[in-house]
Formats: sequence, C-alpha cells, structure tokens
Amino acid sequence: MSKVIIGSIASLGLAFSVASDQVVAQMNHEMPTTERSKTTQFRRIEQPFSVKGAVTTVGLGLIGLEIWWFLLSKSKSQKAEAHDGIQEIDITVDGGYEPSRILVNAGQRVRLNFLRRDPSSCLEEIRLPDFHIAKNLPLNEVTSIGFTPDKPGIYTFTCGMNMYRGVMEVKPAT
Repeated sequence: MSKVIIGSIASLGLAFSVASDQVVAQMNHEMPTTERSKTTQFRRIEQPFSVKGAVTTVGLGLIGLEIWWFLLSKSKSQKAEAHDGIQEIDITVDGGYEPSRILVNAGQRVRLNFLRRDPSSCLEEIRLPDFHIAKNLPLNEVTSIGFTPDKPGIYTFTCGMNMYRGVMEVKPAT
C-alpha cells in the first residue's frame, strides 16, 4: 500500500514539473519581448504565517520519516523453529524478504521455505553464496531449500541481481 502512495506522489511531482516547464516554454515564445523580461524578474509573494508554518512542519516531518526509515528502523529477526530435528522458517518474498533476518543454530539442518509473491524478475532467484546454493523461485509457490550450516557466523542471501538481501545469523550449537 505504501509503495502505491509513494509511487503516486512521485508520478504527480514528475508530471507537474514537466507540465510547468512546457507552459513556461510556451508562454515565453508567445509573449512580446517586453513582457518576457518582466516574467524573469523576481517578485515577492507574501504568504500567511500559517502557510509557512505548515510547509515547514510537513518538511521537517518528512525529513524525520526519512531518517527513521533509513537509519533507525531495525529489520525484524525471527528464530527458526525446530521440527523433527530440522530448523524451519517461512520467508515471504514480496519487495524484499520478510523476515529479512533469521536466527538458526550451527550443526543442525535448516529448511528455508520461500513463498514468492512479487512478480519482479529480480526476485525470481534466491542465492546463498556461502553455501553454493542458487534456486529459482516460482511465483506464488513455496520453494524449500535445505542445508546444514556448520560454522557460526552471519551469512547473506540475495536475489539474482544482488539488489535485495537477507541475513542468516548462525549461532553456536547449544
């Protein structure tokens, strides 16, 4: 939902900027030279204080949202659940990986169940380079990948284009 809203706002901004450039270009060509020189001079337009305050508040709010989004929002981690000696976790592939950080134990078999809902060609492959695994993810189907991580550490899994990433944290066996 938020992707649609952000995309719509960006599209409107682009459309208005292109349309305003065309209008200015058309106006300058159609106006006499004396009027054209008047339009290039700056004029002070007085705005009410409430409008200035609202614009400033919205701008600061958007800056705060960006800072939170890129610096402060933590990725959700989820511990794999053990069933019959296999650590298993379901990962939804939809504009990224959810959860994007998973916790497993070393020396125990792991099964990652990927459900791809995003039709993007970038997300049609999953790669776990540290385990030499690459597998296609069919749309709207669960694809299971099984392996055993022997050493503790942090391992990444990525899409086929290396644009979307997830992290698998392997803890020492207890």
